[in-house]
Amino acid sequence: MSRRDDRLWRIRASLERFHGAVAAALGNAAREQRGIAAERARDMVEVMVRGQGVDRALADPVLAGPLRNPLFGPVLAHAMADRVEAFRDWSEQGPDRLAEIVGEASPGAASQPHEAWLGGTGTADGSEGVPELWRIGDGEVPSAPEPRRFPVAVPLLDQAHLHVASAPESRATAESLVEGLLLRVLSHFQPGLVQVHVWDVGQLTGSLPGLYPLTRAGLLTVHDPARLHELLDELSDTIRRVHTGVLVEGHQSIRAVSGRRAEPWRIAVLLGNRQALKEEHQQQLQRVARNGLACGIQLFIVDIPITVNSPVETVRVAADHTATCTMTGKHVRVLLDPPLPRHAVPRACAAIAEKREERRSRFGTFADLLPEEPWQERSAAGVVAPVGFFDGDPVPVALGDTSPHALIGGPSGSGKTNLLYAMLGSLAARYSPDELELYLLDFKEGVSFAQFAPGRKDPSWLPHARLVGVNVNTDREFGVALLRFLADEMRRRADAAKRHEVTKLEQLREEDPEGRWPRVVAVIDEFQYLFGERDQVTAQATQLLEDVARRGRSQGIHLVLSSQDVAGIEGFWGKSAIFEQFTVRIALPKARRVLAEPQNDAAVELPRWHAVVNHESGVRPGNRVARVPDATKRGTFDALQAELHRMRPEELPEPILFDGSRVPVLGGLADFQALRPGEASPTVLLGQVIDVAGSAAKVRFARTPGRNTAVIGSMAEDAAGVLAGAALSLARQHFEGGARFTVACLVDDARPHADRLVKRLRGQGFEVAEVPLKDFREVPEDERRGFREVVDEHAKRLREINAGTFEGDVVPEYLVVYGVDAAQSLLEVKDEKTRATGVDSFRLLLKHGPENRTHLLGWWRGAQRLKNSLPPGVYDDIGSWIAFDVQGKELLSFGPEQVMSWSPRPRRGLFFDRFEHSRPQVVIPFDTGEES
Repeated sequence: MSRRDDRLWRIRASLERFHGAVAAALGNAAREQRGIAAERARDMVEVMVRGQGVDRALADPVLAGPLRNPLFGPVLAHAMADRVEAFRDWSEQGPDRLAEIVGEASPGAASQPHEAWLGGTGTADGSEGVPELWRIGDGEVPSAPEPRRFPVAVPLLDQAHLHVASAPESRATAESLVEGLLLRVLSHFQPGLVQVHVWDVGQLTGSLPGLYPLTRAGLLTVHDPARLHELLDELSDTIRRVHTGVLVEGHQSIRAVSGRRAEPWRIAVLLGNRQALKEEHQQQLQRVARNGLACGIQLFIVDIPITVNSPVETVRVAADHTATCTMTGKHVRVLLDPPLPRHAVPRACAAIAEKREERRSRFGTFADLLPEEPWQERSAAGVVAPVGFFDGDPVPVALGDTSPHALIGGPSGSGKTNLLYAMLGSLAARYSPDELELYLLDFKEGVSFAQFAPGRKDPSWLPHARLVGVNVNTDREFGVALLRFLADEMRRRADAAKRHEVTKLEQLREEDPEGRWPRVVAVIDEFQYLFGERDQVTAQATQLLEDVARRGRSQGIHLVLSSQDVAGIEGFWGKSAIFEQFTVRIALPKARRVLAEPQNDAAVELPRWHAVVNHESGVRPGNRVARVPDATKRGTFDALQAELHRMRPEELPEPILFDGSRVPVLGGLADFQALRPGEASPTVLLGQVIDVAGSAAKVRFARTPGRNTAVIGSMAEDAAGVLAGAALSLARQHFEGGARFTVACLVDDARPHADRLVKRLRGQGFEVAEVPLKDFREVPEDERRGFREVVDEHAKRLREINAGTFEGDVVPEYLVVYGVDAAQSLLEVKDEKTRATGVDSFRLLLKHGPENRTHLLGWWRGAQRLKNSLPPGVYDDIGSWIAFDVQGKELLSFGPEQVMSWSPRPRRGLFFDRFEHSRPQVVIPFDTGEES
């Protein structure tokens, strides 16, 4: 073989080996590819089988062919084995555990077989133990190797709405489901605590016929299919009313409010035809669904497509009458409970209606208004208390940030006093004195509120009462004083809130838990008297009331105004914004102008002992009619007050009582008791100011010009009360013998009063110079030396003191004169030697006496008579005065323009201190007959 042939042979051999190697590689690659493809196919089939579930995969025509291929046999076998293992725990424990959960969450009629509850009436009042789940049937998992049934229940009341979707073949089953759930709910609670509304798009009557016996008790209302908007409007009004009248303490739902449920559940059953509602109805339904659960409104929607932003439990009833629900998921088949026996449903509803009628026929008593345990509620966010009953259910009145003030109206004899007693008793029983304070003012000529303060017959008093005012129909100033006190308290709380960087009382109580911040409720009965005239009192009252009404809500201060008629209040002409703050309106029978007229005339036809309670400024949708129990008879409010009085804290002070028919006793006045000897500038008490504190009208007898006091008027008794109170208060501030008094009585009417004063001053150890009474017309001129001599002696003493020639100590001298004007003619007589008159000496006494510790307390029987005793046009020497039966225009020379509005009234005086006051004050003269 040539070299060339050998090389060619080697090349060919190499190529053959290369071809062989390539062929072997390609063969291996093909085998590898087929293995990977088979594995991939098995994985895909496994994903599909496990994703759909074994049962559905076997029934899927797409997978039927591949699953018959032996290649995929192991996949199916593994899936079957895994399913058996996965269901092992469920099969052994799952159904029992679910049954246990449903049993715990669904007590009584919520889950028991109908034989245990159908035909009976419930006792639950909604205060506790409200079932969270309600049974609809049994569930099973068809794909489980060993299917076991378990109870299926759905959330309802306060938890979620119910949406039921059915096929045409299963509509009857869907309605049976709804009927069964309604009967479970109705049979669990007290009759009346659940109300049902039915609307069917296809028929006026005939829907859920077994429930119709409920209509006679008002527990079932069937609505016109053409008037869905009326039902939705009614539900919307209920939501608004509940928010303004019940959810006032920061609660997010009725369920969060402690105690017996204040509002019934309202279940609205809407039966559709699988067609969408009109757009406006759909939008309104969405609003009701979104806000209704918190207010006790539950929707049962059947065959109506919905999209709502609210918890909804959906049950879909298939054509084979089985169902699925969102509670258990799509893999659980629900076997719905069979329909309730047709004959038993009407009987059960009749029993519920009869029980409801029995409850409605029982009138609520005052005791029914009271809680089981007193003083358990907190007032941080507001106060709520029932005042009556409607159909056996309590009707509350709420005062809080959203409903700050209340207006009560009704003609004479309509029951205002009884209503106020019911409301105050209900509040006082729920809230302790640390949570609630009451300020009570009655402008009638009566003593309706006097019971709340200690009396001679009944020493008990209402612990919550801080102020009680009665018989104040002529003392309108006391109403102003109360409003001013509330305004000051409001500012005090606002300052505290500002320090703690909060804006309202609830937040302040959280930031300052050690502080005492109770809710304040001020009740003013017949408040129209406060604004009865066009004068300064009305102007002040209007301004203060507007301030408190607008800003008091955030500081926990609430007004309750009661009146026979609000139409004649001139002070509110053009100020309707004030009444806009009174969102709570209570109208008694025949009341007008309290509710929103003319749209709301619900009170016109009210029977006696009833009231319309409205928390929405009187508009008709907010009406709730209440029968108010008798709260004034023996054994009602008086018994409650006695019990609460025994419970009161020992350190709690008695309420302040202002009785316009009583004359204040000097010795019982706190300001008098606080006086002590040793004061450099003693304080003169001239009467009681008409204010909340019951304080005294005071004048400081400093050693400055003008510190003399005049009493002006013709009534001896009134003048004597002022002079005696002034003298005795001065004596209390001096040690025995530390001051000298001169008592001059120049008129007969005052002699008994002057004698008593002299006796009491001497009894306290003071030197008293008594000027005897003389009839100057019958006494010879040379004997007329009594009062004139006293005046001249004091004038001489003052001249010596000013000249520095007076020998001895300058001790306080007080000249008390009854009827100064009676000596005017005597004082005008000129001295034969000096040619000086007593008037000159008297004016010198007034001008320079106070600087030298000599002060005059004098009574003039008229304003012009006082002017005659003073230099013409110069009245500064009388720095303070009290006028009684003197018209305001006669006093204009002595005080500011406000005196012009003064009109005299019995046992009341007008007090003004030109050095202290910008406007005069009304005062009551003292009764000094008792030892002080």
